[in-house]
Amino acid sequence: MTKSTKKDNTLPFCPSFCLKNRHIQTLYASFFRKDLPLSYHVEEFTLSDGDFLDIYYNKALLPEHTDAVAVIFHGLAGYYKSPYVQGLSYELQHAGIAPVVMHYRSTSGRDNRYPQTYHSGKTDDALEFLESLKKRYEDKKLFCVGYSLGANMLLKLLGELKEKSFIDAAVAVSAPMDLALCADVMKMGFSRIYQEHLLKDLRASLEKKYEKHDMQRLIGLPKKDIKKLQSFWEFDEAYTAKINGFASAKDYYEKCSAKRFMDKITTPTLVIHAKDDPFMSPAVIPTKEEVSPSIELEVHEHGGHVGFISGKLTQPLYWLDKRISEYLLSSLSCNQHQKHS
Repeated sequence: MTKSTKKDNTLPFCPSFCLKNRHIQTLYASFFRKDLPLSYHVEEFTLSDGDFLDIYYNKALLPEHTDAVAVIFHGLAGYYKSPYVQGLSYELQHAGIAPVVMHYRSTSGRDNRYPQTYHSGKTDDALEFLESLKKRYEDKKLFCVGYSLGANMLLKLLGELKEKSFIDAAVAVSAPMDLALCADVMKMGFSRIYQEHLLKDLRASLEKKYEKHDMQRLIGLPKKDIKKLQSFWEFDEAYTAKINGFASAKDYYEKCSAKRFMDKITTPTLVIHAKDDPFMSPAVIPTKEEVSPSIELEVHEHGGHVGFISGKLTQPLYWLDKRISEYLLSSLSCNQHQKHS
């Protein structure tokens, strides 16, 4: 680990020899982690533009029954049943923090009303929901946790809010903080397999849009040509940039990369990253000069992409869940101490 100023009791991240491989770290939970006993209450949150987000509240611990709420922002093609979302929800529940999963547009299994979906820098939907949640539970501490795409979006949001942030603490895991660089890495070597897996879902989601909207008129792409989009650069150039008002994929990447916002963050924020993340290169990791004093940058040699599994191959320990939970508990304790002092 290159930098950490940890203030809680989490054990250091020390994967066994068999778990040090970055692809095993990245894929292990998807193949071997079992579903956890979680039950959800689902609410449809109506956005100001008339569209909606599906919000999943954990029935075992609703926000009104605790002192703190943690909103979870999933990664690309993720949702409430993603292993990392389930794992953290379960951990937070037992820590006494109410987990709330915010699905982006068209990620909960229901297609949204408009041609737009979501992207790495779309912070307005998240802000609108967070503001409503803070108003609804004004006496609760509000935490945010983002993974991958959700982590980039969260960091960008915190940087946009600056000193006006009403979020008490945040955690960003495996954030693609330089989107153009990450899109380049995903075209190379084994990373192309991850890219194709994610693009398969994105292409399918885009195809659904043609059933409801005149997408060819909106973005100039015939439906039959969707299958020709074989990289993030191509997909974002053809759809993401055009439907969201960016001049190009390059313009989208430049304006939405979290790295350019991290020196403006005032919210206490833990950034967890692995040097061996196969979705990006270590060049995405910001320098000390590029981050604000509010950020605790924790960089590990191993961990893959949203992995960070310690223990043994046959007896894994999901270290990441505990690290996030204890960081938020530490923030909660600090806030409570300040309140009573």
